[in-house]
Amino acid sequence: MSLSNLRPPKGAKHAKKRIGRGQGSGNGKTAGRGHKGAKSRSGFTHKRGFEGGQMPLHRRVPKRGFHNPFREEFEVVNLDTLAERFDTGIDITPELMRERGLVGRKGRVKVLARGDVGKALTVRAHKFSGKAAEKIAAAGGTAEVLS
Repeated sequence: MSLSNLRPPKGAKHAKKRIGRGQGSGNGKTAGRGHKGAKSRSGFTHKRGFEGGQMPLHRRVPKRGFHNPFREEFEVVNLDTLAERFDTGIDITPELMRERGLVGRKGRVKVLARGDVGKALTVRAHKFSGKAAEKIAAAGGTAEVLS
């Protein structure tokens, strides 16, 4: 076996159907398009989602609510988690939180106020809830907002 004698398996390749090339081919005259109607004409295209006149799926399904295209997604971390996982004096950044498995993917990080902080932590995140920033400051730490 070498590259020079490789062949596709039997039946894998077959000649394309030559449409509209005479009656002997079996696909002459109407060329497999049937008689008359829009589909038999050249240049025919139907609308996206067209279902032959049946009400299309995107119109049958009820629509509810509002989807905000400008919504900003945040990865959420709570203060009690930060307090139990980090010691005083460490600069807590989103990268460090990802390393320790507190947040996933590459999203922006928001710190929320669940739990208490007994240590002075330096936390850097993209957003803080009002209470979270207060609790960090009350414990003697700093909450720095990243741009």
